[in-house]
Amino acid sequence: MKPARQRIKKYRSEGGAADLARVEVLVPPSARKEILAAASRLRAEHRASKELRALYNKALALYCTRILDSVDLDRLPDLRSRAAVIARAMIDRADARAFAMGRQMLDCLGVR
Repeated sequence: MKPARQRIKKYRSEGGAADLARVEVLVPPSARKEILAAASRLRAEHRASKELRALYNKALALYCTRILDSVDLDRLPDLRSRAAVIARAMIDRADARAFAMGRQMLDCLGVR
């Protein structure tokens, strides 16, 4: 029985949904679909922001000196606006790999 508990503990701390919380609520049957739709939307937003954060951190690690010569990211209000600025700077100023990463960031943001 102990290995099963260890597996469950590991899954909850390191698995694919380790950064999500399980929630159970009682709602009228007529509102079930609304709750499921809202939960699905929240999970999708969480996944998108998680991917965007990873791309943002990678971009700063690889291209910080090339793309932030005249940009003050601290003046921008949130991750989405910072990522948009970095993505456009990478597209304009860096190499082909940075161009592809910039396009990927803009796709995560839903910007064409």
